[in-house]
Amino acid sequence: MPSTPTVKTGELRAIPVLGIRDVFAGDSVASLIVDALAFGGLCFHDGDILVVKHKIVSKAEGRRVALDSVKPSAAATGFARDSGADARVVELALREAKRVVRKKHILITETQHGLVCANSGVDVSNVDGGKTAVLLPDDADRSAAQIHQELKKRTGLYIPVIISDSFGRPWREGLCDVAIGVAGMKVIHDYRGRRDPYGYKMHATEEAVADELASVAGLVCGKDSRVPACIIRGYPYRRGKGTARQMVRPKEKDLFR
Repeated sequence: MPSTPTVKTGELRAIPVLGIRDVFAGDSVASLIVDALAFGGLCFHDGDILVVKHKIVSKAEGRRVALDSVKPSAAATGFARDSGADARVVELALREAKRVVRKKHILITETQHGLVCANSGVDVSNVDGGKTAVLLPDDADRSAAQIHQELKKRTGLYIPVIISDSFGRPWREGLCDVAIGVAGMKVIHDYRGRRDPYGYKMHATEEAVADELASVAGLVCGKDSRVPACIIRGYPYRRGKGTARQMVRPKEKDLFR
């Protein structure tokens, strides 16, 4: 096994994976991506990282719900009436939630995965025009690990996988892509104990590299471009058994809970 690279600043490339067809339950996400690359005359290189939008993973895992099949509860109907939201989407969000964080104008929840986001990640955009909602994967780390292993079988290469989604942020406008599932790489680069170029010993710096890579890919994939995957090339990641769950701040360290 090659030695772990030292993380250094360098040039990165973000390469969109074009030509991925519509995804259906039972599809292999890894095979769809490898085939789309081959059709475009491209392939994975050693050292590449794959970032995949969660929606195609969720579709492949059958995490779609026809909105006509959803019967909203009184709580969902009441919030939808006050906020103008779709009561069926609210109902799905409440079902997927472990905890309701905020319920004013918009529904902010903590999911079973420990993610804090709007509507428990339930999404209707880029699906089928509003007839169906897509839920987050049951276990996005497990999903990433499966894609990682399938890519190794198909390509013979060790390709870390990041599954991403777009989240809002407290006190900041707009969305950013974050990692909700990871396999094959360490998700945080810990600088604590190292000295900066001026000799100061760092005490608190932990860089969320998986989130940063997800955001790089998000700029290339866009929100309405039908590009659900991206290859990050040139980042000297650290191999390891990293997971997105490792990035969820423990309750005892959460200053805002």
